[in-house]
Amino acid sequence: MAHILLIDDDDDVRTMIRLTLVQFGYTVIEARNGQEGLALFPHAAADLVITDIVMPEGEGLEVLMALRRHVPPVKVMAISGGGRVSAADYLHMAKAMGAATVLAKPFSAEVLLAAVNELLAAG
Repeated sequence: MAHILLIDDDDDVRTMIRLTLVQFGYTVIEARNGQEGLALFPHAAADLVITDIVMPEGEGLEVLMALRRHVPPVKVMAISGGGRVSAADYLHMAKAMGAATVLAKPFSAEVLLAAVNELLAAG
């Protein structure tokens, strides 16, 4: 099954996503911020990266820019609940910067799984 690198500073959100994905057979590697996620990425063998946008110590847009330089490219799903700017604005920026898909928090387990399955099925 696919390996997913999950980057989110919110412990509760990270736990919900991890438990959902593991239940459906995915291997999940967790990071608490963008810096930690980028440090783990070379060793994670990730088929997909799910990153929050608004985080301390390496925002998701910085992660997205760094991962866009990776060869071969890795698929990135950006998630956000907002912050000082609306979640829609952050997600629009992420999509423009190359995120394969975006999800606004909160989202259901079904929506998450559908997005993950679609991205991974796309090859």
